[in-house]
Amino acid sequence: MKLKNKKIAMLIGPGYEDFEFWVVYMRMIEEGAEVDVIGMEKGVEYVSKHGCLTREADYLASEVLDKNYDGVLVPGGWTPDKIRRDKDIVELVRKNYEDGKIIGLICHAGLVGISAGIINGKATGSLGIKDDIINAGGTWVDEAAFRDGNIVWGRVVKDIPDYCRELVKALAE
Repeated sequence: MKLKNKKIAMLIGPGYEDFEFWVVYMRMIEEGAEVDVIGMEKGVEYVSKHGCLTREADYLASEVLDKNYDGVLVPGGWTPDKIRRDKDIVELVRKNYEDGKIIGLICHAGLVGISAGIINGKATGSLGIKDDIINAGGTWVDEAAFRDGNIVWGRVVKDIPDYCRELVKALAE
């Protein structure tokens, strides 16, 4: 188990992409990580983009701003555009990035990185955010998954295996 004793925050919100949340979540647990699910509200069943799966948040971002995480992971879907409006979620991502922690962004999750002001190098995601990434100062790269500094990028659902491999490698360091 490569991530034993690692603590990860995984963000959630309405319309999260089913696989980009659940496959990544399970992969982190499979490697031994402890994963806290962080949302904008507690006691709410967040419904996935395709309406098949639900999950409640364990904590609000405001409750974990001072918690020591090894990484913060953001799934795509419609969630990034919703959660980027929460100042505490944006601060959680920014603070962990500035502390050198791993930030995982896949598909539309780059929108959260943009709002946190952490986009400054190579980036990827859904083609739907290519212009946003470029306008935020990133350099668009059309690759399945890669690491640039302390950000691990994943393009889209079909690239989840590559994204998970990059995440595990980065978090295990």
